[in-house]
Amino acid sequence: MQSYINQLDGVFPSVCSLDCPDQCGLLLHKKDGKIIKVEGDSTHPVTKGNICNKVRNMTARIYDSKRLSQPLKRIGAKGEGKFVPISWEEAIDTITSKWKTLINQHGPESILPYSFYGNMGNLSAEGMDRRFFHKLGASRLERSICNAAGATGYSYTMGGSFGVDPEETIQTKLFIMWGINAVSTNMHQVTIAQQARKNGAKVVVIDVHKNQTGKWADWFIPILPGTDSALALGLMHILYAENLINQSFLDEYTVGSAELREHVRQYDPATVSAITGVSIDDLYTLARMYGSTTPSFIRIGNGLQHHDNGGMAVRTIACLPALTGQWVVKGGGAMKGNSGYLAFNTNALQRPDLLQNKKTRVVNMNQIGQALLTKEKPIRSLFVYNSNPVLVAPNANKVQQGLMREDLFTVVHDLFLTETAMYADLVLPAASSYETEDFYTSYWHNYVQLQKPVIETYGESKSNVELFKLLAANMGFEEASFQDSEEDMIRQALDFPDNPYLEGITYESLSENQFVKAKMSPLFPGKLRTPSGKIELYSEQMKQHGYEPLPTYTPIVTDSDLPFLFIPAPNHNFLNSTFSNNDKHISMEKEPKLHMNIADALKLGIDTDDMVRIWNERGECILKAAPGDNVLAGVLVSQGLWQNTSDKKQHINALTPDRLADMGNGAVFFSGRVNLEKVL
Repeated sequence: MQSYINQLDGVFPSVCSLDCPDQCGLLLHKKDGKIIKVEGDSTHPVTKGNICNKVRNMTARIYDSKRLSQPLKRIGAKGEGKFVPISWEEAIDTITSKWKTLINQHGPESILPYSFYGNMGNLSAEGMDRRFFHKLGASRLERSICNAAGATGYSYTMGGSFGVDPEETIQTKLFIMWGINAVSTNMHQVTIAQQARKNGAKVVVIDVHKNQTGKWADWFIPILPGTDSALALGLMHILYAENLINQSFLDEYTVGSAELREHVRQYDPATVSAITGVSIDDLYTLARMYGSTTPSFIRIGNGLQHHDNGGMAVRTIACLPALTGQWVVKGGGAMKGNSGYLAFNTNALQRPDLLQNKKTRVVNMNQIGQALLTKEKPIRSLFVYNSNPVLVAPNANKVQQGLMREDLFTVVHDLFLTETAMYADLVLPAASSYETEDFYTSYWHNYVQLQKPVIETYGESKSNVELFKLLAANMGFEEASFQDSEEDMIRQALDFPDNPYLEGITYESLSENQFVKAKMSPLFPGKLRTPSGKIELYSEQMKQHGYEPLPTYTPIVTDSDLPFLFIPAPNHNFLNSTFSNNDKHISMEKEPKLHMNIADALKLGIDTDDMVRIWNERGECILKAAPGDNVLAGVLVSQGLWQNTSDKKQHINALTPDRLADMGNGAVFFSGRVNLEKVL
């Protein structure tokens, strides 16, 4: 495959770079060297030409008048937004001179990178940047804000991120969408389910909010936040009690079935109903439906893992398909994610061997506010890319307070002057994914995809690979790894015999075919990557790590006596903070609302569209009320990360806790409590 930059007109293959499981194949229409239309690639085997409105309107983002085109230097107070243009040479010299001084005075750990997957290209997200910061010796960032808790919990049960091939779910007869607003965040799984519906499949949605997915379902089951593991254990109780299990599968492919049978006796329907808010009748109906329908598929979402008990919740739900033997039926089983099939050579890409001090400190990204305010061995420079922590990190007021430090040298590399960039000393313009070469691995479907540059870089913007090469050169790093091209890095990453699923996926095959599927094979019969090689209903490894070895319900932390549980969920037209600054996408989403139960609204004298204040010890928000029956009593839900201004206090992460989940040091966005009052 060639670069398409020099072809001014035509239609060119591409990949969606957003942090979304679907990772669509795209076609970019160019005229006079500019993208004028983005559409889906109908030849992609999974996404099949269907794309969401976020991507359909991507040109509004790529050519937004507010997009950065040259480096900027701050001349006003932090947060004031006053900058002047400077050259790239001055920017790079300023950064490296400052860092050399900091390293001499305070050591390299005084510098911290902060990034995530604002661009899902593997080179952009975890390539030359990792090599650079390893060599620099900077503090390491634990990137666990998204799926860490659930991935850890699922791995204890299944041995890694391995689930059902989504293409096989066309044969599924019962879909359970558990804690996932799939209509907004996994639309092609919805498309497949719709096709299966034509053959008689049913869709059940379990969630704390009757969002677009809940309204689409055949049956929506509302649940109290943080009680998902109790519900799963209650279903197990009924499955065992009514002999709706596949004993032959349990005997051959699991460990701990007998222990689990005894353990779940305590989770009787009355007890579980009181915990979860799900009626006893609904518990029986769901358990019997699941126990008697095959193939059945559980799509485990991100939402439920963002609780204090999120890792155990996912671990528990992941046990359910084993009880009914769904894993040996095509279209049956479960999925939290499928990234295990596409695992590539991260050591070759990231080069952790360049880190000389293997005990370099680690900072958890969920606690960046705390880290920036710590006075012992303080962070003295922050380099932000592929992320916008002022909006996306929990306990946002603490994050903002940390960024206000005058002694903190902050650099932001982004397409826009984000909320975080407002506090930066230097802001560097970033290239979009359509301007760079990269390879992409979905965490839902099983295709690796290649992106070649389609358009010229916007203004003076640079890709992450280009930027970190410049920094490496100015720091005097002479290793050959800092000279590698994008093609070199892709080849190195795909050269990974340890993953047999990648067999046949090479730079050449991707260049020829644009996307190539992993060499799939059924999980069973076969050996999992758990210590026993089987599904671990009882996990000795968990016991050794200090966890209960059997699936267990533990209530979320009661961090205050405030009356409402608050869930800051995603909305339909933003992706985290991406698109929240774009007029087109704001107009599609309209405005933030606070969903609450009608009974709570009546008690507080709140009507539809009244302005309400929600608050806790961390911060406050003012939102428009939306009373109804979409949530249970005592639960509040607001969707989307909206821009915050002095006259619009709508930044929901001002309210979220920054403690860590039970597993994987994940985030607990959904386990905070708030109070509520009408704004008079």
